[in-house]
Amino acid sequence: MNAQFSAFLDSVRGRRCAVIGMGVSNTPLIRLLLDAGASVLICDKKEDQDEALLSEFRGRGAEFCLGEKYLTQLSGIEIIFKTPGMRYDVPELIEAEKEGSIVTTEMEQFLKLCPCTSIGITGSDGKTTTTTVVGELLKRAGKCCHVGGNIGRPLLPDAGEMREDDFAVIELSSFQLMNIKYGTDISVITNITPNHLDVHKSMEEYTEAKKSIFKNSCGRVVLNFDNEITRGIAEELGKRATLFSSKTILDNGYCIEDGYVVRRADGEGERILALSDIKIPGMHNVENYMAAIAATEGLVSKEDIVSTAREFGGVEHRMELVRELHGVKYYNDSIASSPTRTIAGLRAFNRKVILIAGGYDKNIPFDELGPAALEYVKTLVLVGATAEKIKTAVESTAGYSREELPIIMCNSFEDAVNAASAAAQSGDIVTLSPACASFDMFKNFMLRGERFRELVMAL
Repeated sequence: MNAQFSAFLDSVRGRRCAVIGMGVSNTPLIRLLLDAGASVLICDKKEDQDEALLSEFRGRGAEFCLGEKYLTQLSGIEIIFKTPGMRYDVPELIEAEKEGSIVTTEMEQFLKLCPCTSIGITGSDGKTTTTTVVGELLKRAGKCCHVGGNIGRPLLPDAGEMREDDFAVIELSSFQLMNIKYGTDISVITNITPNHLDVHKSMEEYTEAKKSIFKNSCGRVVLNFDNEITRGIAEELGKRATLFSSKTILDNGYCIEDGYVVRRADGEGERILALSDIKIPGMHNVENYMAAIAATEGLVSKEDIVSTAREFGGVEHRMELVRELHGVKYYNDSIASSPTRTIAGLRAFNRKVILIAGGYDKNIPFDELGPAALEYVKTLVLVGATAEKIKTAVESTAGYSREELPIIMCNSFEDAVNAASAAAQSGDIVTLSPACASFDMFKNFMLRGERFRELVMAL
């Protein structure tokens, strides 16, 4: 165990700690704190928790504060680990800090303690695939790398065993980055478009949260030249920025020429990867590869890049082919929780598709989805809290015709899958690409995608 991590464990031993949220990122944290000898209070708004976890933690001496008043017992707590989705300016947290509590997160502590090179990936779209590709490239090059963060695996419990020459590859959400004090050694921002405005007070706050990935570090920052916001960030950073573009030939950075990803320096280009070698479909995945290649520059060979691209079949719930039935292909793109991500997925197909969309309302506009639906969708199946908003956005688009693009409104997720199947004929593509989060019907996008798989396999 490295000395920094050992000191962290010593710092929590015997102290009163609260963990807010019993979700994926905090369950291992609770075990870690209990193992270290901390006194742990577990707080969660949801009273109905996993009985096995409740029994385990209760048996190890943890206390609980569950339900609507879950933040009422923070007085006297020395260290509070909040769930990533909770803002720092919640009144109960502000009051606790006034009384002397330290408010932090599992991710903040990991970035503070991380003993090896950290590569952080954030953005509105493409984070998970880019993170996974970076990990695959490093593994192919023989590096020991630890992939985690928002991708579903907390890294703090593993920090003690990490070595200086390892790599930590970390997917970071805007929630995890908001107010964070530590950046990553190499940072990637895939793009920034309106998202999570149900939590962030403004687009400016959301953007600033994304920029926190590099604010307290001095390493390379990989940015998307084609996105207006990240292009502006590159102008601020100057030589620290490494750019990539799928639309423009750059003097310096990564771009596309004659069917290849090319690394350009002072106007001279070097072919790195043929687009035809990338197994996963869609120009958005080409962009994900460019970001990953830029992040691992100098760490992996061209041979590593080509071999990975030829073999890597993608991440589940991301343009995942579920099955072909009666000549109809069904794709699970449940990860698409924003309009821009859905549009990128639609562009990956060579024909108009039957699209299932709708879900939790994050207070983001659907205006850009309207023109995309007219261009890429033959039948639109809507469900969930945002169904009416998406319907309005599409019907308000110039040139919309009910005959050309029928819209089917459904009351349940099951009805939506059945309606899409009924509308499909041999040769069609049905894709679940919701353009919204899942929280109105499912705990997370993974459960939504798994339910889609189940329903499709039962057709």
